[in-house]
Amino acid sequence: MGFRFGRAAAVAAGVAMIAGAALAHEHMGDVPDTPAAKAVVARHQSFKQLGGAFKAIFDELKKDAPDKAVIRANAQKMNALAGQEASWFPKGTGPEAGVKTDAKPEIWSDPKGFAAAVQKLQTETAKLQQVSVGGDVAAIKAQVQATGGACKGCHDKFRVPDKD
Repeated sequence: MGFRFGRAAAVAAGVAMIAGAALAHEHMGDVPDTPAAKAVVARHQSFKQLGGAFKAIFDELKKDAPDKAVIRANAQKMNALAGQEASWFPKGTGPEAGVKTDAKPEIWSDPKGFAAAVQKLQTETAKLQQVSVGGDVAAIKAQVQATGGACKGCHDKFRVPDKD
């Protein structure tokens, strides 16, 4: 039984949300040539990298013999990106920037709540990086779940839901 059943659905949902967020913004069309618009585009690209790294880890964990080096490299990448996340949302880069964004206004109207959500992701990605170095696949799987939960917590409050 193990990882592929039960908790895997929760992890898959987290991965799908991250990957979906990244892919939803891949085709942004014409973007105004303003600092705010450029910041929104950079934010989308950063989330695409974060989602890609998380998906790479998840894909490895589905294998009978996960490549621990791939997991370590992507956990390190996720942790580095999470450390930058707070800077991806400067004032003026919400919908008023003139670029499609799924960032809710609550990011700027509830800065303490958003900072707490970002801190939670940073804590969980740091733990993921740490356990990936140890190579214990069970511990990595457990931490992937916690990391996905941090992603979901932020998405639930600070990101416009995907339209099905």
